Amino acid sequence: MSDKRQRARVQGSWAKQLPKPSIPTGAVSNNQQPRNVNPAPSSWGCGPQKTPKTFEFHQPTKPVRDVPPENVMEQAGDHEISNGPSGVSRLRLLPGFLPPEEADWMFSKLLAELPWSQKTNYRQGEAYEEPRLTCWYGELPYTYARSTMAANTQWHPLLLTLREAVEQVSGCSFNSLLCNLYRDGHDSIGWHSDNEAALGTKPTIASVSLGDTRVFSLRKQPPPEENGDYTYVERIRVPLSHGTLLVMDGATQDDWQHQVAKEYHDRGPRINLTFRTMYLEPEGHRPGTKLRFTPSQP
Repeated sequence: MSDKRQRARVQGSWAKQLPKPSIPTGAVSNNQQPRNVNPAPSSWGCGPQKTPKTFEFHQPTKPVRDVPPENVMEQAGDHEISNGPSGVSRLRLLPGFLPPEEADWMFSKLLAELPWSQKTNYRQGEAYEEPRLTCWYGELPYTYARSTMAANTQWHPLLLTLREAVEQVSGCSFNSLLCNLYRDGHDSIGWHSDNEAALGTKPTIASVSLGDTRVFSLRKQPPPEENGDYTYVERIRVPLSHGTLLVMDGATQDDWQHQVAKEYHDRGPRINLTFRTMYLEPEGHRPGTKLRFTPSQP
């Protein structure tokens, strides 16, 4: 057998060929397409393909809005943060109000000697423990979040000295003090305004920070047409460091809210002393009732 026949045998050319399938007259084989015939477009087995519609642009019913960036306030001085129907809202920021050594001594003494306790508040009839410790000084009680802190006229001597220093710088007089102790980064206070009726109209709040730095955040009250949506309101971020004095006055409590949010990295304890002036509850008001600005009608 020659090499050529041997190769052919190995390749199977001696195998009997299968008969070719017969093609009916007029049919077209799989490998051929009839001339002058346009194949129908694929419809993925869902019937005939419909002619696609022309894209139509529809104007959004609501305009696209950008969320305003949060402003960071770190420079000392007087800052006008808004001016609206209720008046001018102002912040006075004084980092280094207390020298570091004096602030260190005050912090350790107040941390050890003030009567700190955890207040129980109420929300929608449910009791909850505040995520911080507090104590109160003043001739009048203070009610917020539907629970009352009793009057306490036994001021710690250091607090009286500190009150005098704050009054000299701010030009205001104060008869009450709410002390807050944030034990670590998990302690906090939620969004609120200090606008209880017992604080009077346009209250001035002077806040002294001791201990670790925490962020004090403010957000502007949304206009009525926003229906309570805070998405697009102005926001301010104020890092309050050891020995800093922050004074809020004017319409700040009418037009803004503030908070100290939880932080999920290591934070040491922080004491916040908020000096304020309290008045007798207005007649007909339940203690702790909010007092809000109402624009006068023309």
